[in-house]
Amino acid sequence: MRSPAPTDAELLAAHRAGDPSAFTELATRYQSRLWGLALRTLHHPEDAADAVQETLVAAYRRAGSYRGEASVRTWLHRILVNACIDRIRHDSRRSTVPLPERELPARHPDLATELVTRLSVDAALAALPVEQRLAVVLVDVQGWPVVEAAEMLEVPVGTVKSRCARGRARLAVLLGHLREEER
Repeated sequence: MRSPAPTDAELLAAHRAGDPSAFTELATRYQSRLWGLALRTLHHPEDAADAVQETLVAAYRRAGSYRGEASVRTWLHRILVNACIDRIRHDSRRSTVPLPERELPARHPDLATELVTRLSVDAALAALPVEQRLAVVLVDVQGWPVVEAAEMLEVPVGTVKSRCARGRARLAVLLGHLREEER
C-alpha cells in the first residue's frame, strides 16, 4: 500500500531540514497554477515566466521565514502576487506592438470565435487597474475563496469583494460587445 503524498507543510519542513527533492516536489505541485495567475496578471509569457521563477527562488531562499500562519499554497501565491505587482510598477509604461492581422481557416468557425473571445477577455482584464485585475483573476478566474484571496493580497475581505465587484462591472462594459455578437 502506498503512503499518502506528503502535505505542502511537510514538504516545506523537509526542504528546511535539507531534503534536496522536497522543494522540487512542492514547486511542481504549484508551477502551473502560479503560471496561470502570473500570465493573466502580466499578459506577457516572458514576464509571467520570470515572475514564477522569481517566486520559486524567493520561496526556496525564504523557506525558513515561513511562519505557518497561512497555507503554503497561499504563501506561494502571495510571493507571486508581490512579484507581479513589482513588475507592473516597474514596467508601467510598456509599449505594445499589435499582432499582425490574419485570417483563421474558415473550416473552424468555433475556434475563431473562441480565440476572439479569449483575446477580448485578456485585453479587458489588462485594462482593469492592477488591484481589480488581481482580485478578479484570483476569485473569478482561478476560483480562490475570497478569504484566501484577501490573505494573498493582504487586504480585508471586504476590499477584495469591492474590487471584484468594480472589476466585474468594468468587464461587463468592456465585454458587452461579445453579448451583442451572440444575437
